[in-house]
Amino acid sequence: MSLHPASTVPRLVAGCLLALHLPAADAHHGLTAKFDPDQIEHLEGRITRVDWANPHVHLFLAVNRNGEDLPWYIELESPQLLELNGWQEGTLQPGAVVSVDGPRARDGSRQLWGSKVTLQGSSEQLLTTTRYPTLLSSIPERTAEPTPRWPDGSVRLGAAPGRSGYWVPTVTTLQESGAGVDMAANGQLLSLTDAAKVAPLQPWALKLYEYRQQRFLADDPTFLNCRPPAGPRKWLNPYGIQLLEEKALQRIFVIAGDGNHDWHLLYTDGRELDSEQFQLDASNILYYGRNTARWEGDTFVIESEAYNEKFWLPGGLPHSEDMHVTERLTRPDYDTLNYEITIDDPSTYTRPWKSAWTLQWLEGQDPPEHYCQDNRL
Repeated sequence: MSLHPASTVPRLVAGCLLALHLPAADAHHGLTAKFDPDQIEHLEGRITRVDWANPHVHLFLAVNRNGEDLPWYIELESPQLLELNGWQEGTLQPGAVVSVDGPRARDGSRQLWGSKVTLQGSSEQLLTTTRYPTLLSSIPERTAEPTPRWPDGSVRLGAAPGRSGYWVPTVTTLQESGAGVDMAANGQLLSLTDAAKVAPLQPWALKLYEYRQQRFLADDPTFLNCRPPAGPRKWLNPYGIQLLEEKALQRIFVIAGDGNHDWHLLYTDGRELDSEQFQLDASNILYYGRNTARWEGDTFVIESEAYNEKFWLPGGLPHSEDMHVTERLTRPDYDTLNYEITIDDPSTYTRPWKSAWTLQWLEGQDPPEHYCQDNRL
């Protein structure tokens, strides 16, 4: 979204409200991992620096307390989501005076999550607020189009010729179909007593899942170490997923919209998971596993195994190297992708279990340039 010209916006008696009602969890940490929503602070200070960088923008403030300027650090959402809400890198400049409201850091340091930022001393509204807070809600309604197909009649999973776009999930959490457990956008349970309902976890796995939840998912290696959004997690990535089909080579590139645009290949040439055609990585266990795919009518079926244990499933759900994943994709129209997953991991779960959701097509764009780096203070 672009800034509104000053001549087109109404004058305000006091200040300019830059209110953010963004999700409690971005592709990076959910805010509760670092900030305590029960400790709300109000600050007024002068901006000394703006760090416009992935995965979180920061405002550096000098806050006067008892005649002394103390440094405070205000953490905001990613540049991509701020831009969707009308922000630009130059919206706030060093020297500007702002007031900030939000939860304090759990460790007691002078850090705040900026849930509301108000620019002082301005009589003009500089930008819109929260019109399109996420990629999903930025997708406009479109006239229904039929499912795109290749000349041989098979369903296209990506864009039609001469067009572009990618898929954005309607949910970002993982639980067994029908469980009905309330979660925040990053998979943080609203009630820890619901942990056993999320999936059919074995006793040891349930204890580990509960421990991760009690830690507010703060130890998630995807966040701490920029590990890829691996396994089925890529299909729940709020920055979307892109499928680039190479029919002549019988393979599909799967590109995550987060995690440094990591990608892997789906082979559609009929090879088996344990075949010699995987000899280059036959001794490796991988973030995205080894993947083969086939068409069953208009349903695209993906089989994957040989995952490593260096990543978490969404929300801190555990898995083992024995995990086998079956994914089924159907595209009933141009803008809808139905996704169903079956997780079979006998070392972690008491039985195979399923989950399902939809992804929506975001037309005319490629995934945003959201790169993982450790810029948290």
